[in-house]
Amino acid sequence: MIKILLCCGGGFSSSALCHKVEKEISENNMQNDFFIEFSAFALIKKRINEFDIIVCCPHLIMSVNRFLKNSNPDKPIYILPPRMYGLISFKELALDVIDIIDLYNKNKINPVHFPREENTMMITRNVAYRNSKK
Repeated sequence: MIKILLCCGGGFSSSALCHKVEKEISENNMQNDFFIEFSAFALIKKRINEFDIIVCCPHLIMSVNRFLKNSNPDKPIYILPPRMYGLISFKELALDVIDIIDLYNKNKINPVHFPREENTMMITRNVAYRNSKK
């Protein structure tokens, strides 16, 4: 089971997204494969070891960079592309989560991003990276 912590600034937008995603996980019988919880990013230090990956809302780019200057977590941190965040589909997010964990395990660099997606705010896809390349 992959445990995902979905973070936003105060926990409000991630809470709404998380409820939508939890429903999709249940409807698609993915409960044995994925667990998702939401949190304010400010609580990341306390919660990071409970999860396999930290997925952050796009507006947290600066907060993530500040956090990484002072910390070197052994967990992948992924910043969602803006359109994917707004139109979230768990099936698509799940594919990115699997691929991000794999990328992180290969190079141990945070935040993790896909090739040619270094500038998160310029990403226009709303599907998983692997599906956007078809």
